[in-house]
Amino acid sequence: MAADDTVQTLSTRSAQAFRAYRDGEVRAMDELVDLLTPVLWHTARAQGASDGSAQDAVQTAWLRLVENSDRIKDPQAVMGWLIVTVRRECWRAGKVDGRSGGELDESLPDDHPEPSTLAVHREDHRVLWAQVERLTPRCQALLRVIAFSDRPDYAAVSEALKMPVGSIGPTRGRCLAKLRAALADDPAWGGAL
Repeated sequence: MAADDTVQTLSTRSAQAFRAYRDGEVRAMDELVDLLTPVLWHTARAQGASDGSAQDAVQTAWLRLVENSDRIKDPQAVMGWLIVTVRRECWRAGKVDGRSGGELDESLPDDHPEPSTLAVHREDHRVLWAQVERLTPRCQALLRVIAFSDRPDYAAVSEALKMPVGSIGPTRGRCLAKLRAALADDPAWGGAL
C-alpha cells in the first residue's frame, strides 16, 4: 500500500457510493448493496428475525432507501439510516406475526464439493453453530455481525449492537476465545479456527 493510500471505513465507502448514486451513477447502488448487505443481514438476525423475515427486512430497507434517497441530507448517514430501517422492519414484522426469535442460518454455500467433503463440512458447520448458540446472546450477535465483514466498521457495529466502540474488540476477543475453547473440548469438532 502506498503511503498516500488510506484504508477507508465501511461507513466512508458507503457514503461515497451513495453520493455517486444520488449524482446519477445508478451502478453505484450495486456497490452500496454489496458493501452493506452483510451488515444489514446480520443486524436483522441479531434482532431475532428468521431467515425469511431478515431477507424481507433487508429488501424493504433497500427499497425505502431508493424511495427516500433525496431525504437523506448527509451521505455519511446512509449506513446508520439503513441499520435503523432494518431494525424497525424486524420489529414491525415480529409484532405483526408474533415471532419472538429465530434460529441461526445453518446453510452452506453450494459450490458442488465432493459428497465426502460436503459431509465433513456439514458436520463441522453443525458443531460450530451449536457451540455459537451456547455463547451469550451478546457474543452471538457480535460474531454474526463481525464474521461477515472484511474490515468491520466499529462505529456501525456499535450502532447495530448498541455497544461502546471501545468494548467491541475486547468483547470480540473474549467471545472468540470462548468459542475456540468450546470447540476444542467438543469431540465432534474436526475443523480449525
